[in-house]
Amino acid sequence: MKVPELWLCLSFGCAASPSPSCLSAQFRRPGDFLLGGLFPFGKDTVNLTARSEPTLLLCERLFTDGLIWALGMRFAIDQINNSSSLLPGITLGYDMYDTCFEALVALQPSLLFLTRKGTTGIGVLCNYTEYQPRVTAVIGPHKSDLCLVTAKLFSSFLIPQVSYGASSETLSNTELYPSFYRTVPSDKNLVEAVVLLLHQFGWNWIATVGSDDEYGRGAQALFLSMVGNDNICIAFEGLIPTDLAEPQATKQLEDTVKLINSTQVNVIVLFAFSVPAQALLEHSIRMGLGKKVWIGTEAWMLSDIAASTPNIQSVGTVLGFVMRTGTVPGFQEYVAELFSSVEREEFCRESGELGRLLNAEVLDTRCQQCGRVALGDVWPMLSVTTVQPVHVAVYGVAHALHRALGCTPKACPKTPIRSWQLLHFMNTLPFEVNGQSFRFDQSHSTNPGYKLIFWAWRNGTLTHLPVGDYDQSLYIRKSQIRFHTADQKEPTSECFRRCQPGQFRRIKGFNLCCYDCTDCPENTFWSSTDSTSCSPCPQHQWAPARSTRCLDRSERFLFWDEPLAVALATAMALSTALSCGTALLFLKHLHTPLVQASGGGRSLFALLSLALLSLSCCLYAGKPSDGLCTAQQLSYALCLNGCFSTFVPKALEITLVTEFPRCAPRLLRWVTHSRAWLLVAASLLTEGLLCLCHLQLGPDFLVADYQSLPSEVLLVCGTKSWAAFALLHGYNSCLAFACFLCTFMVQTPGRRYNVARGITFATLICLVIWIFFVVTFATLRTVLRAVTQICTILATTLGILVSYFIPKCYIIVFRPDLNTGDYFQNPIEEEPEEDS
Repeated sequence: MKVPELWLCLSFGCAASPSPSCLSAQFRRPGDFLLGGLFPFGKDTVNLTARSEPTLLLCERLFTDGLIWALGMRFAIDQINNSSSLLPGITLGYDMYDTCFEALVALQPSLLFLTRKGTTGIGVLCNYTEYQPRVTAVIGPHKSDLCLVTAKLFSSFLIPQVSYGASSETLSNTELYPSFYRTVPSDKNLVEAVVLLLHQFGWNWIATVGSDDEYGRGAQALFLSMVGNDNICIAFEGLIPTDLAEPQATKQLEDTVKLINSTQVNVIVLFAFSVPAQALLEHSIRMGLGKKVWIGTEAWMLSDIAASTPNIQSVGTVLGFVMRTGTVPGFQEYVAELFSSVEREEFCRESGELGRLLNAEVLDTRCQQCGRVALGDVWPMLSVTTVQPVHVAVYGVAHALHRALGCTPKACPKTPIRSWQLLHFMNTLPFEVNGQSFRFDQSHSTNPGYKLIFWAWRNGTLTHLPVGDYDQSLYIRKSQIRFHTADQKEPTSECFRRCQPGQFRRIKGFNLCCYDCTDCPENTFWSSTDSTSCSPCPQHQWAPARSTRCLDRSERFLFWDEPLAVALATAMALSTALSCGTALLFLKHLHTPLVQASGGGRSLFALLSLALLSLSCCLYAGKPSDGLCTAQQLSYALCLNGCFSTFVPKALEITLVTEFPRCAPRLLRWVTHSRAWLLVAASLLTEGLLCLCHLQLGPDFLVADYQSLPSEVLLVCGTKSWAAFALLHGYNSCLAFACFLCTFMVQTPGRRYNVARGITFATLICLVIWIFFVVTFATLRTVLRAVTQICTILATTLGILVSYFIPKCYIIVFRPDLNTGDYFQNPIEEEPEEDS
């Protein structure tokens, strides 16, 4: 009897069957080299008691996809067997079995494939180099869950296994699965495309849902690991059941929808196959989730199971990535011709006879009925179901076999080939299918890229509209996407607004995407996009609030041209002029009683010291330096001491005459006339020694203060040693205090001028000024520190002039009649009063 081209016996439907429940199908054909095929023809995944229309549709779709993939393998094998250039003279056979989407069911034919050729037993050997299994290579299965089971089994024997749908990243581990290949990209490539899509639309607050299987869990785990480094935050992550017959499946789906709704996200990323995806979409519609952007994958985007959900258009906008595949020329015509043969009653009869001749005891999966499938059941899915990966998988094995055999364009040698010998050629060499070049990469995958698909509804009809491409980079034709929003523009999905330049994210709570936008404070700058903090500027730079860069600091000191400095310079000039004018007036009337009573030549020396003290204000304006800082304190101390040292002899003279009249005649000669200059010289010498101590202990130095002013560096003179500062100025304070004690209680008859009163007020004013000066000087850290020192100098100078010298000038100029010996009688000329 003539063997028909195809022994086909299919049971179409979901009637109950022995465990494991599945739709049975079997393709067999002998040949020189046998390929094993694992294809899903369906699974009893739901309660089939009611046999409702959705249930039938689900079973039919699962069966139809598996049937089309199996026919794709059969078509590729027939093409190769009829080819004169690929494996000439070699006939490929095939042995296909239904996996029923169950690992246990998939293991049964897998173990059969591992049996020694011509037997039903698997050899337990230490070395499988010469081991010849029943099949040369295995095509399938489709799901990652099944491949994780079968790949370890086939890798133990180094039998090439090429899947046409398993995308789990786990299978990229070539050390664990050295003989596993796939003609689809890894989930890692898909997740990278999804992340780029989210970035392009600015969606950083999303929910992600995966089916509770290897594909969903693996893809979601990859997605979560990638978005963590891309400023995309996950508002909700969850898994949905794959077995909808479980008692808790409905509650789990409802809880998932409620939690998604509570997050108020506008974008949901769904990694699932068609059945769990359809269940989630159905519950979302029924529970009124609202319109969202659903980002899907090929696992459910192209399936009419999800698209046939009632009121599916109300879910919002559906975008997703599908593998970029080409068509397989001649496949539809091949299927039509094949079904035309199957519909003949003679074909079924011959198939039954052939089935009885075959080894039925070896994993018998023959159907009880025949002819339940028509071309009309399969034809609508031919344009949707992707058959190219199966086609490429068969050709990949065929090209490796062609090279391993050492075939020429005309013939192939009839030499035995072991399965493991194909691996080298599959790893290294590209192959061509229908004019397109393919190659397995380092992870044993092919990566043709992805198309971005948009679900476009036109008059109630769904169209899978390509709106973008991904191949290392993502390109989107945004104008072709009509979102569900009122203006058909992309919705926002952010916890809060995106921060503007110069603002940083202040995290609220525990979620990185919940934040307030806060302006960067002064002297900090915004360093990177979506930063959670502002970077401080270097010490020599500054930045205003909400700045994106730092600016160089300008120097700040008391400039000569600023109004305050001009005002102080004017006051300095007046003080100097007043001191010099008074000195000239005293010099002109040097020998008058008034000048002689005030100290004579020593008054001129005091006025000269006050003039120099006023001029020392110039040291405090302009850019300071270490030398100027040192000179400031020394000039102030020496000039002021020059003035006070002339008050000391006069104060002692008054004290001796008023408080110690008995001793006065004997001691007055040491504090009057030329000997008084000895006291002045001694005082100046003492102050000079203290100046040397100040230089040794720690002179003032230039300080660049970056903290006191926000945008400038303050150049001020800093005090290195407060002990040296106290020594330097404490001596003058002691002189002033001593003069005050010697003169503040002195009484003079009303007919004479009270010389002591001028010294008392002059020293008292100085002491008060110094108290305020020390407190202010120790606390100020601004440019006003120099201003304070200038004001202290001017106040001291003017205080002494006004309290001691100006009244005498008034008498000289306006009351010359009082400038007499009687009114300004020198105390030493008075007779000491007798003790009563």
